[in-house]
Amino acid sequence: MFNRDFNKDPFIVIWELTRACQLHCLHCRAEAQLKRDPRELTFEEGKNLINQIYEMNNPMLVFTGGDPLMREDVFEIASYAVQKGVRVSMTPSATPNVTKEAIQQAKEVGLSRWAFSLDGHNAETHDHFRGTAGSFDLTMERIKYLHELKIPIQINTTISRYNLDYLEEMAELVDRLGCVLWSVFFLVPTGRGLEKDMISPAEHEKVFTWLYQLSKRVSFDIKTTAGQHYRRVVIQQKRREMKEQKDQIQYLDALTEKGLTGSIDGLGRAPKGVNDGNGFIFISHIGDVYPSGLLPIKVGNVREQSLSDIYRNSPILQDLRNPDKYKGKCGQCEFRNVCGGSRSRAYAMTGDYLESEPYCVYIPKKLRKQKS
Repeated sequence: MFNRDFNKDPFIVIWELTRACQLHCLHCRAEAQLKRDPRELTFEEGKNLINQIYEMNNPMLVFTGGDPLMREDVFEIASYAVQKGVRVSMTPSATPNVTKEAIQQAKEVGLSRWAFSLDGHNAETHDHFRGTAGSFDLTMERIKYLHELKIPIQINTTISRYNLDYLEEMAELVDRLGCVLWSVFFLVPTGRGLEKDMISPAEHEKVFTWLYQLSKRVSFDIKTTAGQHYRRVVIQQKRREMKEQKDQIQYLDALTEKGLTGSIDGLGRAPKGVNDGNGFIFISHIGDVYPSGLLPIKVGNVREQSLSDIYRNSPILQDLRNPDKYKGKCGQCEFRNVCGGSRSRAYAMTGDYLESEPYCVYIPKKLRKQKS
């Protein structure tokens, strides 16, 4: 997986099977609807898409939504992908659709992981965020099913004003639930997500430092989404630790696994800086292609072009994969190749996907030298 050129092939592909969902989450990127869209990619179109994905050096494939379980053919699609040799994960909503039978089917098909969202350590916080009473209790119950069937569990948490003060409790819950990965999302104001719900730049930095310290004492891995600057914090923390041991970590080592062991988002997991359109691509329910689900600039449609042609040749995606084109302090930052800031947040806050990450407090060395 690590020997891949992000200019040619993505590390991960997200396919939004449907926008239909029974929940009403406050931050929903998809602004999900109760009913399926008749324009969704068909089963045959889905198979063709999977073939194309497989031929792009077989990246990871994640089924998302809405709620993927709102599609009756979801397990047929998954089965086709798994039989081809694609590693498939799914992020269904915790609704009554998640029956024991559905989870059993997922296991029989060969899904590699099941991801549930938990945005609070208790029903009050989580259900408020999800806009649906009973969502927390239902999630807890369904996680028991997953354990019984020995399916690895990933927990997705979106950090916002609503749960910032309860992160220790959240980490304890993730640990108690025996999860393999805690995927921490940092709110981007798109879809139903609102700027007023975001945490401040200083709070981002504080959470990143806390996550790094947490990663050293928990059994589960930690990954961040729309929090690319966590990678910079990890490198800085590692450098400090190495200096204390009278050693030095070289910057280039941060682009490989050398010298950086443990649960490191974007480093131990994907050595290069995966970012919107850079090792990452998103396909909507109607086949529109975007740099990510959080960066709503359409770069093509798989009904009109091959995914490989869109990914490799889109001028927008080519720009996103070139950190030297980034503006402001991101363009001058020594960490731009491994971090690059959230391109989706830059776009949401400034209207320019190449602008500097607006929720990063770090001042690059170049700028510090100019000031002095």
